Amino acid sequence: MSQEVKQYGPYGHLQVMNYLPHRYPFLFVDRILSVAVPFGADGKPQQVGTKVVGMKNATMNEPYFTGHFPTYPITPGVILIETMAQMSSFAIMPWLDVDENMRIKSKFDLRLAGVDNTRFRRPFVPGESLLITVETVKQRGPIWGFKCKGEVDGQLVVESDILASAVLGGK
Repeated sequence: MSQEVKQYGPYGHLQVMNYLPHRYPFLFVDRILSVAVPFGADGKPQQVGTKVVGMKNATMNEPYFTGHFPTYPITPGVILIETMAQMSSFAIMPWLDVDENMRIKSKFDLRLAGVDNTRFRRPFVPGESLLITVETVKQRGPIWGFKCKGEVDGQLVVESDILASAVLGGK
């Protein structure tokens, strides 16, 4: 018996900007390719198992490349972690009151609560596109857990487990 999955997306940069409160130079999600929500045997959508796939493009225009490092620019690890955290917030989107342009109509606040098991496998450099996959692995009360990985052309660049605290609902 196959499990039913509801697909959302893709969402372009303007929709991402409507959804996330971040702005340049701290907005690191360029595009959401898909959000897939599984349904349980009871026919209800399940938070655990929700998957998000999105993109972060690295261009030489990123402000941190001038100093990290001038002769060999690489994306700082903290930027990769923040990118995965921003991407993780889209796993919560199906449980929010969101319009067709991705504007949130209810209260929503997601804060980074923890980062574990992070590994940087190779540098992410200008000219590359990072394909990020996030899967919700736990949800208990306001705490959500995500398993994240970023790849370039099928090569693993970064992986991490991220915990976040979410406030949902209300006006």
